[in-house]
Amino acid sequence: MSTVEQVTDPVAAHGEGPVWHASWPGLRWVDMLAGDVLELDAGQVRRHHVGTVAAALRPRADGGVVLAVERGFALADASLTEVQPLPELWQDNDIRMNEGGCDPDGRFYCGSMSYREEAGRGSLYRLNRDGSTETVLTGVTISNGLAWSPDGGTAYYIDTPTHRVGAFDYDGELTGRRTLLEIPAEAGAPDGMTVDADGRLWIALWGGSAVRCYRPDGTLEDHVELPASQVTACTFGGADLDELYITTSQQGVDGQPEAGALFRYRPGVRGLPVLPYRRD
Repeated sequence: MSTVEQVTDPVAAHGEGPVWHASWPGLRWVDMLAGDVLELDAGQVRRHHVGTVAAALRPRADGGVVLAVERGFALADASLTEVQPLPELWQDNDIRMNEGGCDPDGRFYCGSMSYREEAGRGSLYRLNRDGSTETVLTGVTISNGLAWSPDGGTAYYIDTPTHRVGAFDYDGELTGRRTLLEIPAEAGAPDGMTVDADGRLWIALWGGSAVRCYRPDGTLEDHVELPASQVTACTFGGADLDELYITTSQQGVDGQPEAGALFRYRPGVRGLPVLPYRRD
């Protein structure tokens, strides 16, 4: 049976959003409230400062990087040395971006939340291929995990305080919203997630010290324990996409020396290549 390995020291105050892309030196993830992108290269961690908040990132099909920063989106070169913020989407100092991902059509989404976690203050935004932006969902509290099924026909979405993982039909737009599954409160709250090549959902549990795997029908299949309670997100990486990388946070914890470290688990399944942002 595979066990969880600690890959790094506790390098992130609030680690989130891991992404593996073959053209990068290795895995990238964010230390969100420090405004930094972290990069794992041959066991060494490098840190790139990209703004006051580094919420999420994805590769661009042209070789660059797309980012979600505190109040909107930004474009960067592949090395993250040049960051070009796009126009801010709001002026409210209490709202920040939180988590996102790309759809099969190459558009980048990120959802927002209140720093004070006030109910309904967040939204889900989309950066289109022509550089325009749209609001896709409103009334969100903590916009989190966003992922697509292997065939691209279903999108999965988490608003963390609801304890539910939602599903949408996807044919260019998100329609037919419904609840796929609900996480019991005693198990933790659903945070970031990824989908493997067989369509199973791997969901990080904030406050739950675990990642859970669910089949597409909502049946629980695996429960992976971690030595840190604030588990934030996960993604498949490695040359064969058969390593599950898991991020953790130091927020709201005491006496957990591993909190903020990056972990790895080999579940015996493979993930999907990351969907890139495609700029027209």
